[in-house]
Amino acid sequence: MIFTLVINDAPYGNEKAYNALRLAMQLQKDYTDVEIRIFLMADAAFCAIADTETPNGYYNIERMIKSILAKGGKIKACGTCGVARGVFNAPLIEGVERSNMAEYTAWVYESDKVINF
Repeated sequence: MIFTLVINDAPYGNEKAYNALRLAMQLQKDYTDVEIRIFLMADAAFCAIADTETPNGYYNIERMIKSILAKGGKIKACGTCGVARGVFNAPLIEGVERSNMAEYTAWVYESDKVINF
């Protein structure tokens, strides 16, 4: 089963990105037959930036993304959204790919479930 999770909000400030990544990690843990795809749109493009620092005891989006990628998940960031926000001027987390609407559309079409955050 293919799950595509679409994140639209920044990594910090609210917990939408955190909750989406929590769901992805739990799906990977509980179901070995799932394929996890995450598409970062709008301010969620900031989730792709590498080497972010968070206070001790606070969740870290980069660590969560790396965990998902290590278990075979795929994560792409909207190219238009990233360019508009200057995200692609910073180093990205290894394994996160710059993408576009054509790939996003294909992911939605191919997915069994699409969940928006």
